[in-house]
Parts: sequence; C-alpha cells; structure tokens
Amino acid sequence: MGRKVISYILVGLVLVAFYHLIGYQFSKMGITGEVLERERKSAEASQKGVPCKVLRVYDGDTFKCRLENGEKVRVRLIGIDTPESRRNKKLMREARRMGISASEIIRMGKEASSFTKKLIPPGTVVYLETDVQVHDRYGRLLAYVYLPDGRMLNEVLLLEGYARIYTFPPNVKYVERFRAAQERARELGKGFWSEEF
Repeated sequence: MGRKVISYILVGLVLVAFYHLIGYQFSKMGITGEVLERERKSAEASQKGVPCKVLRVYDGDTFKCRLENGEKVRVRLIGIDTPESRRNKKLMREARRMGISASEIIRMGKEASSFTKKLIPPGTVVYLETDVQVHDRYGRLLAYVYLPDGRMLNEVLLLEGYARIYTFPPNVKYVERFRAAQERARELGKGFWSEEF
C-alpha cells in the first residue's frame, strides 16, 4: 500500500475514535441522543419565531406572554378553535350550530384549556410565528406557537383532538397540515372525537 492510502486509513481511524470518545463523554455527562435531539428541536423552534415567556393561559387557544423587550401580548392561536370554556355569546351560537348543550361545550372547553395549561404553564418560553394578518379585531396577536421541544402548539391541539380547524384567509399558511392533523385525530378517536365526548 502506498503512503497516501495508509495516511487516509489512519485519519479515518482517528476520526472514528474521536467520534466514539465524544459519544462516550456525552453519555458520561448524562447527555443522550434523546437529549441532543430535544436540544436540536428547541434550536429549530427558536429559529421559527420570536421568543415570548408565558404569563397566563386563558383557554385552549388564547394566552398572554411577555416579549424580550418587556411588552406583554395576548396571543390567539391561528388556524384552530377550541370550545368555549365560559358562558358568552359565542358559546350560545356554537351550541345552536352544533346541536350540543352549552354545558357540554363548556366541559369540552375546560378540557382543552387544561391541556394547553399543561403544555405551556407560566414561565414557559414559546416562539411566535405570524402570518399575513398579524392581529385580530380584538387586538390579539395571531400566531403559530412553537413549544420548547419544537412542536407547533396549534397542530398538537388538533392532533390530540382538543381543537378543530378554524382558518380564514389570508392566514392559511399551514391549512393542509392542519387538515391532516384533524383527520388523524378523528381517525384515532382522540380527544373530542372519542366516543366519550
């Protein structure tokens, strides 16, 4: 064998040994592939949007958070809707349209609210991505919200059956993705699509 070939083999062996040594050091420190994957997803989430620290969750699709500049914003998740958790005019319209009692809708709304509170308790840093229309008529910031692990909260609520699609142009960036998530929840009988509800 020529000197060049032997040099390449030695370099290759050194790289393999280095790779295994790094992996061993990570495992000694308790850093597993799962932890590294979580960190990667968290970095991806932060690239998706503006960080905002959760202050309070109002219901399944609305919460308040503080931006890095100190501004507090009320956020409404784009493209989805969770049932009402309090008595109001919208609740009565929903009850008539869906043919479900107001108390049943409130029960479902409280389930959705509880699920969201578990995912983004106060202190959680989420990442906000806007679409074409940035605010709704109530002044709330309309956003796709990314969790620290990189998942999109809007989509998670659909996948788990705690929300339904509620998209309106021009904010339709992820409409196909949301349709697929809702269909999957329906097929699997998740959340509100289950027999119990």
